[in-house]
Amino acid sequence: MQLKDVMALRRNDMVDNQLEARGIKDERVLDAMRSIPREAFVDPAMAESAYDDRPLSIGFSQTISQPYIVALMTELLELKGNEKVLEIGTGSGYQTAVLSKLAAEVYSIEIVKPLYDRTSKLLAPYKNVTVANRDGYNGWKEHAPYDRIIVTAAPENVPEPLIEQLKAGGIMVIPSGPHGWSQSLIKIVKKPDGTISKDFICDVAFVPLTRKDI
Repeated sequence: MQLKDVMALRRNDMVDNQLEARGIKDERVLDAMRSIPREAFVDPAMAESAYDDRPLSIGFSQTISQPYIVALMTELLELKGNEKVLEIGTGSGYQTAVLSKLAAEVYSIEIVKPLYDRTSKLLAPYKNVTVANRDGYNGWKEHAPYDRIIVTAAPENVPEPLIEQLKAGGIMVIPSGPHGWSQSLIKIVKKPDGTISKDFICDVAFVPLTRKDI
């Protein structure tokens, strides 16, 4: 059996036993994660671990989230296919690639320049993705407003610029809190009058949201 076939089997097993078994129901999310080769977004030396039920280091003190968290955060966005999405923290590019299968446009920000250089090349085949090297805390005002915003690193508090750049009726999924296990995954909905509602989803542990020196 060729390696690509082995990885396809492991990918299907991941979806069946890590995602569906834990309650992920959105078929579009499941299909996207069956189709994206996660091993392409990790160091080749770690390819055998690409479908493990855990986060993996991608260097520069950053990680690729465990598959379940990727699926959960994506499902919470309630994507239908016509949305403009802002992602804060391109990281490995895996979450970005998943989003590209589910939304019309994806704008993704990575603050770590060497990681941006590597990941932007990996994402080149995904034609509806635009990546920038900049401070994600301030969002990407030039392309705002966004139907959806997803943040893949944890600020201590939800950045106000991201609230401002979220379209009325839009959804943001973000981890928030101090570094460690006391962070919360939050789903934010911006109502038509501009007010927001916040729903606690679960406890999580993300790397902190990096900021440029001011």
